[in-house]
Amino acid sequence: MMARPWQTPQLLLAILVALVALTHQERRKTFMSVEEVPVSEPQVIATLQFVINDFNKKSDDKYNFQIVRVLKVRKQVSDHMEYHVNMEMRRTTCQKLETTNCMFQEGELYKQIECFYSVFVVPWFEKYKILNKNCTDG
Repeated sequence: MMARPWQTPQLLLAILVALVALTHQERRKTFMSVEEVPVSEPQVIATLQFVINDFNKKSDDKYNFQIVRVLKVRKQVSDHMEYHVNMEMRRTTCQKLETTNCMFQEGELYKQIECFYSVFVVPWFEKYKILNKNCTDG
């Protein structure tokens, strides 16, 4: 059975589009990695500092929060880098402009939250952007 003349270009175009799509998918998979990384990694420390500063700046709370514990950090690398961070934070005794000698609040003012952040990072330009943030009371 022979293809009609008008069907041949359509068939070739469909094959070409399928090959381009498959090649693009393979390339994306090849250059992408997701791995859990230690909190001690310098870029993770800088990212966590950015996150806590951003949180405190945008928070309506009278007091600053500090990270109590980092539960997990994953680094995703593709055409850019992202850190996905799960952590616990607590309210401190320091008000907004105070940053030294901050103890964690106890008693009536105690508050702990668990947060997940996705942060776009360009380390060589020290550029950070929060892509996703979700905090819940702990």
